[in-house]
Amino acid sequence: MNDLLFHEREYWQQYRYIAGIDEVGRGCLFGDVVAAAVILPHRLVLEGVNDSKKLSEKKREKLYDIIMSKALAVGIGHADAETIDRINIKQATRLAMKQAVQQLSLAPDFLLIDAERIDVEIPQASLIKGDATSQSIAAASIVAKVTRDRLCKGEWDALYPEYGIGTHKGYATKFHREQIQALGPTPMHRKSFMTNLFVEEQTLF
Repeated sequence: MNDLLFHEREYWQQYRYIAGIDEVGRGCLFGDVVAAAVILPHRLVLEGVNDSKKLSEKKREKLYDIIMSKALAVGIGHADAETIDRINIKQATRLAMKQAVQQLSLAPDFLLIDAERIDVEIPQASLIKGDATSQSIAAASIVAKVTRDRLCKGEWDALYPEYGIGTHKGYATKFHREQIQALGPTPMHRKSFMTNLFVEEQTLF
């Protein structure tokens, strides 16, 4: 079994509060990229916590509640479509992650980040596939995913019901692309993601 506390244990020797950070929605055509930062107690083992993409929606929801009740602090950050179009998705992701760290009610001494760097004066480590190798990052990936999915199924779907956001969560499904072609993009669609969308589709045939 993968030891998800390997990195935490390494840094706990030197730091007290370690925040795991991850984002969701980087590849979507619609809506915010959402990041979460989670500080968990030392040596707490959360059964079933893993990369949110490997978990069912039901399992994520259950783990979300456990994480929110056990975590010492949780912060959420957002970067909207306008920001993504203006500064690009990579910079917007970093901005959302920075926001998530700033929203923590407890100041972290160290950051474990899923394959990114954040512009803050806090020591940090960027872990490739961090959501599959660190419990703190995996917990953040679950919190970010559930937070964004709830927006997709609730507020955002209610704003633009014709686009099926609650079902595909803003990703480039066939139905989603067809609705954008038929109705045009909404203010929450990422215009910078649209340029190649239909060119690619045409070259498939």
